[in-house]
Amino acid sequence: AGLQRLRDYPQPFWLALFVEGTRFTQAKLVAAQEYATSQGLPIPRNVLIPRTKGFVSAVSHMRSFVPAIYDITVAIPKSSPSPTMLRLFKGQSSVVHVHIKRHLMKELPEMDEAVAQWCKDLFVEKDKLLDKHIAEDTFSDQPLQDIGRPAKPLLVVCSWACIVGYGALKFLQQSSLLSSWRGIALSAFILAIVTFLMQILILFTQSERSTPAKVAAGKPRMTGRVQQQ
Repeated sequence: AGLQRLRDYPQPFWLALFVEGTRFTQAKLVAAQEYATSQGLPIPRNVLIPRTKGFVSAVSHMRSFVPAIYDITVAIPKSSPSPTMLRLFKGQSSVVHVHIKRHLMKELPEMDEAVAQWCKDLFVEKDKLLDKHIAEDTFSDQPLQDIGRPAKPLLVVCSWACIVGYGALKFLQQSSLLSSWRGIALSAFILAIVTFLMQILILFTQSERSTPAKVAAGKPRMTGRVQQQ
C-alpha cells in the first residue's frame, strides 16, 4: 500500500487528513444534522460528521512507525475577517486561533471499528470545543502564544520574486512586443484577461460558494482536522 511505503521515507513527514472529507458550509452542516438525526447520532453544531474510512486505513498501515496523532482545530475570532485568497493577494492579514492536542498512536484501539468510533468521539469533543470558542472567543483560559512570523517564507518569496522579475525584465528587453502600440495593447489585453480569470478562481475558492446555502450564516468560520506525524 502507498501508506506503507512511508515507513522508509528518508525525511520526517506529516500526513494531514481532513476527516470531514469536504469544505464546511451551512448547507452541508444542515445535511449532516439531518443525517445524524435519522441515525441517532450526536447532532453536530460546528463540524461535519467525519468520514472515517481513510483515517482507519491510515492508522492501520502506519501504526507501527508513526508515533502520534495531532488533533488540530482552527477557528477565526469574531473580530477578525476570514482569511481568503483575495485578502492574501491584497497582503491583508487575519488572526487565526489554533488548538492542538497530541494523542499517542499506541493509545488508540486495535480494532478498525473501535478506531472509527474513536475518531467520531474526537469530533464530538471538537464540536464542544468550538462551542466554547463561539461563546468565549478563545479555546482556553491559558494565555495565547504568538508564534510570530518566520523569516524563511519571506526569504523564499523574495527570492522567487527577484528571479521572476529578472526573467520578465530580460524578456521585455529582448522582445519586440512592446515596441509598437499594437503590442502594448495586446499585452494589456492579456494582462486584463489573466486578472479577470484570477478573480473568478478566487471567488470559487470561497467555501460558501461550493453549494447553495440553505440557512443564514451566523457562526464563526471554523474547521477541524486530524494530522499524523
